[in-house]
Amino acid sequence: MNLILDIGNTRIKLAVFQEHTIVEHKITSSHKVGKEIAKMRKKYAIANVILSSVGEIKHNDLEELNEFKNVVILDHTVKIPFNNNYKTPKTLGVDRIALVSAAIQQYASHNVLVIDAGSCITYDFVDRQKNYFGGAISPGINMRYQSLNMFTANLPKLEKSEFSLIGGDTNSSIHSGVLKGILYEIDGVIAEYQHKFPNLTVVLTGGDTNFLAKKLKSSIFANPNFLLEGLNSILIHNLDE
Repeated sequence: MNLILDIGNTRIKLAVFQEHTIVEHKITSSHKVGKEIAKMRKKYAIANVILSSVGEIKHNDLEELNEFKNVVILDHTVKIPFNNNYKTPKTLGVDRIALVSAAIQQYASHNVLVIDAGSCITYDFVDRQKNYFGGAISPGINMRYQSLNMFTANLPKLEKSEFSLIGGDTNSSIHSGVLKGILYEIDGVIAEYQHKFPNLTVVLTGGDTNFLAKKLKSSIFANPNFLLEGLNSILIHNLDE
């Protein structure tokens, strides 16, 4: 069995896989992650681990990983199942590497656009020949709300909420501007990719998946666990080498 550890900017996810199937997954914090790893090690016959980190965590919080047979630390040197044509591969985020790997594993021979709606919104494209070229990065929902508060004198700090097209007061105007803006952005990006790459498969993932999925006009596959599945596929790819 495989243990997947994803350290993001705002939260830490752990998942146990039996081959390509998630057996258990949970969200935790940095000061609890060691205890959660220990619990999963006792509960399951885990032999292999992959660690992906774009956030900060203390080394001693991960000492429990020394108890496993095979541990893969994801970076630009790890073997991946696609052709990486990114011009600066050393700067490519490990989260984006995992998402593209999931696209290859689940949608082989397809043109795939993966949209990760988390702290940032990332767009990653891989073609049907497994060639990855890059995509785009823009501010996520919370980052947009925070920036309006931080860089103005009077606008309040809000969190995502239901909204209407026309805001009748300051708060509802902010909700409309932030959330309609993101929906227009995502639908617009999808439309451009569809025009350039026929038969495009679009996957939406990340922490804001459930909030955004039904509000988009475009046809998408919503999968909040896509990154975890990608990390598991990279781990299997390296174990098979």
